[in-house]
Amino acid sequence: MYVACSTLCFTRLSLEDALRTIREMHFPRADLAVHAAGPHLTPAEVLSDPGRAAQRLKAANLPLAAFHVVVEAPAAEVAKAELRAVCRLARVMTVPIVTVPAADRGADLAAEARRLTDWVRVAEGEGVILTVETHGATVTADPAGAVELCRRVPGLGLTLDPSHYLNTPHGGLDFDVVFPHVRHVRLRDTGHAPDQFQVRVGQGEVEYGRILSQLDRGRYDRALTVDVRDIPDSPFPVEPEVRKLKYLLESLI
Repeated sequence: MYVACSTLCFTRLSLEDALRTIREMHFPRADLAVHAAGPHLTPAEVLSDPGRAAQRLKAANLPLAAFHVVVEAPAAEVAKAELRAVCRLARVMTVPIVTVPAADRGADLAAEARRLTDWVRVAEGEGVILTVETHGATVTADPAGAVELCRRVPGLGLTLDPSHYLNTPHGGLDFDVVFPHVRHVRLRDTGHAPDQFQVRVGQGEVEYGRILSQLDRGRYDRALTVDVRDIPDSPFPVEPEVRKLKYLLESLI
């Protein structure tokens, strides 16, 4: 295991400045957000000029651990084309993981399984692993639902974001069942109260040691991404928290 950093920690910076900051903080790899409405690189940009996208990333001189992709093209074929372009870029940049969101909570699981089966084929065609993130607003909000989705879609993995299982109206969910399917991890500190999805490191309820033990038991050897979001009106400066979580995770590996 090693500690990476999400570019979403530095959304007020350009792509180049965000990657440079992550490199200067001595992270060995970055976790790149490729979001349709994101600040750095969009799926549409990758599709329209993949060579330029690869050039920008190579110029940063920082290896990438994963792509966090949000495709919002209304037409299914355009969305699939954007995903294929991002997966091809991942292959070029030797990025092993491409994470996408699952369908919204309440969506038909069978229909979502069919969609993701098609997307897994696209990813596998480029030699990368497709994962869906565990998220409170999607069909993976329930750990059992996340596992069932993986069961229905061979080759699909999970990107574990434990904050969505801890910050719930009922004080947190037991998510041990997801660990055999975890292929990527994103972390921040989180409390149980509605306004505590992201708190200062040490003030939340995330049991980092226990999570790493569970991952180690399954021989997980990939990234632990620091994902302290640079959100508007944050009650605390983000960069010091990014550093603290980096050092904490490194001490536990």
